[in-house]
Amino acid sequence: MSDKGFFCGNNTPQDPANLTDSEKKHMPVIDAPDEVTAGEPFKVSVKVGEIAHLMEEAHHIQWLDFYFGQNFYARVDLTPVFTAAEVTVSLVRHGKGNHELGTLRVVERCNLHGQWEATKEIRVKK
Repeated sequence: MSDKGFFCGNNTPQDPANLTDSEKKHMPVIDAPDEVTAGEPFKVSVKVGEIAHLMEEAHHIQWLDFYFGQNFYARVDLTPVFTAAEVTVSLVRHGKGNHELGTLRVVERCNLHGQWEATKEIRVKK
């Protein structure tokens, strides 16, 4: 990660092939199909970190946001102690226009370490 502070924008790994311990605990891990059918719901599961993130009062994940490109799709709020930093949502991607390939973006916020972002390309068949 660069020298910027955790709370300066969305954090992404500097070297995705060689994650730091902090990146391993904070990067959203996206499990979604590579291809979906336009207009049909599909499941997206996200867990925060390759290494499970704490969900304690003092250190926890507050929420996860789901986007396609810049378009907001959903937010899941989490509660420390009573939830795990893992969610599954059903999304629908419409294949209007020339957007056959889209970028699913997941942004999560840790109360101590700021926002972290991961992406996955998904093809939309009509």
